[in-house]
Amino acid sequence: MRCPYCRHADSRVVDSREADDGQLIRRRRSCPECGKRFTTVEEAVLAVVKRSGVTEPFSRTKIIGGVRKACQGRPVDDDSLALLAQRVEETVRAKGAAEIPSHDVGLAILGPLRDLDEIAYLRFASVYRSFDSLADFEREIETLRAAAQAREQGRADAVEAAGRTS
Repeated sequence: MRCPYCRHADSRVVDSREADDGQLIRRRRSCPECGKRFTTVEEAVLAVVKRSGVTEPFSRTKIIGGVRKACQGRPVDDDSLALLAQRVEETVRAKGAAEIPSHDVGLAILGPLRDLDEIAYLRFASVYRSFDSLADFEREIETLRAAAQAREQGRADAVEAAGRTS
């Protein structure tokens, strides 16, 4: 690492610490030439490979922008979008790859978006999965209904079990 003061080509690491839950590494360095100390911050860059083959850095801002379009006119606030983007990034980073296909990023968006707002989910899924017909929408709506019924049944079972233990 080049010294920012004297431009000497080498420096010595004095201390290293993780920051942002391990996403960053802060290194305290010392220049053997001028003796000054400085800090560097290293971040693992996550790259997204688009269908065209172009690679670009992962961006929460792009996730929020795309999901915001699907949420247009829906009661979804900016904090919820930021949280969704964070969940997506955590999911994608958990795969442990330095590069991830854009298709996988889209898949990572679908789950949290379904939990956030079903209408926005349908809008996003219709574009992302290239719905061609009304039947595609109907099939997805049936899947959403089945999941909602399963959640309701699970709640009812939990309430019933809690009543038996009281």
